[in-house]
Amino acid sequence: MELVFPDAQGLDDLRTFVSRARAADDDGAVRLQADGTTLAAYVGVLPGAGLMGEGAVLGLRVMPLATPATLDVTVALAAVGDRLARESGGRLEIPPMTVRAPWSAVAPPRGGWERVGAVSADDLVVAAREGIAEIAQGAPSEAGGHAVTALRRQVWGRSTTTIPPVRAGGAFAAYVLGFASSGSEVTVWAHGRWTRLSTPTGHVLMR
Repeated sequence: MELVFPDAQGLDDLRTFVSRARAADDDGAVRLQADGTTLAAYVGVLPGAGLMGEGAVLGLRVMPLATPATLDVTVALAAVGDRLARESGGRLEIPPMTVRAPWSAVAPPRGGWERVGAVSADDLVVAAREGIAEIAQGAPSEAGGHAVTALRRQVWGRSTTTIPPVRAGGAFAAYVLGFASSGSEVTVWAHGRWTRLSTPTGHVLMR
């Protein structure tokens, strides 16, 4: 199975998205959903807890395809990254080995979102950088894995001081995935237990 993009730029966009997602979690996965000539690529930036993935933070990039396709697979970021490193045209061969990512079991809603406001991308960047610094200072190299996980959950689970407030983990995802462009505005949407941060570059989904 392969995906055909309109041009090399489309493949470059996916390559950049995957590279940034690997910077957040090199052992992570990407869910590739193709329906006709639209590809939705989801990545898990912060893991959730429990069967319903409460607290999960996902990144979403939507890209056009040149050839219609029907696909829904979750594969390792590293495997996709390796293939993208070898590709120079507009085609991507899908890795044959799928992986299980808990966050991919609960799909975000496609429609029915309600706009609840907008925040400054610069404010999200500040919140993300402050959170990164707090985790770096509070999690010394000798700290155990459980302590680091608990600190990250605490930092990224709190709300930002923006109006409307959003979870700091969403600010981190927008920052690390390159969605928060300086001087731009990020719209905030809600749907039940989900919150979405949207920019022209991509979306952050929080449960």
